[in-house]
Amino acid sequence: GPLPSGEAKRYGDKNFKAMMYAKVLCVLYPLMLGYDVLFQDVDIVWIKDPMEYFHDDSSNLSQFDVIFQHDGSKSVRYAPYSANSGFYYVRANKRSQYLFTSLLYHSDLIITWDSHQQVLIQLLAEHSSLFGLGVKVLGLGTEMFPGGHHYHRNRSFMKKFIKRETDTYIFHMSWTENKDNKLLFLRQLGEWYVKDECVGKTATDILGGSEVLPSGENTALVQPCCAMEPIFSCHYRDKPSKLPCNNSPPIDKNGRPFW
Repeated sequence: GPLPSGEAKRYGDKNFKAMMYAKVLCVLYPLMLGYDVLFQDVDIVWIKDPMEYFHDDSSNLSQFDVIFQHDGSKSVRYAPYSANSGFYYVRANKRSQYLFTSLLYHSDLIITWDSHQQVLIQLLAEHSSLFGLGVKVLGLGTEMFPGGHHYHRNRSFMKKFIKRETDTYIFHMSWTENKDNKLLFLRQLGEWYVKDECVGKTATDILGGSEVLPSGENTALVQPCCAMEPIFSCHYRDKPSKLPCNNSPPIDKNGRPFW
């Protein structure tokens, strides 16, 4: 069926599961054409180009077929790898092509388990054991690829990150219930660059009724939507913020101020 036009209201709802199916196809197709794939969710901000890390000839990363950000959750559900399926790099070869073909064939489990990530992790374990798939999950302690675990549970790291005292490639606003909170958290963190007039709008709305981008104008949305400087606003005093937000309410019960 058609993909939903609206966002998921909560983790695991109908729209969420439909988009998880799309996440399988958009990786599988380029792999089958022989292209390596860097997959990322849209709640990720680049601090510097992560391709420099994945293409570093001086490291041992070339021996791995798939490289994942650590999710931060150590629950049995995501054992044994705790890989985050919202940010990963895949090298195109027979092993990775078979992995994502198998994921497509197991799409019924994505619906049953309400999770693309859980199914993919189980297949990582199976394909690593049976077919020699090289799997690398970046350590949770690394400062290069932080996410929601760091945001919600590691204040000392987040203060260093805000001051740009970390060697960070990307920041992933994972571990967050819905799109609305992701947006507020990123604005408060000083990592939001989408102008208000474009939030929640389709390209058709933004471009004045045109249903498709003009030929050769693949940057048509940049000028109306992209800000040169981060768009900052305070929302919750108990969450990481680029500037103190002590006059804002807490979002967590008994949440203490970040600054």
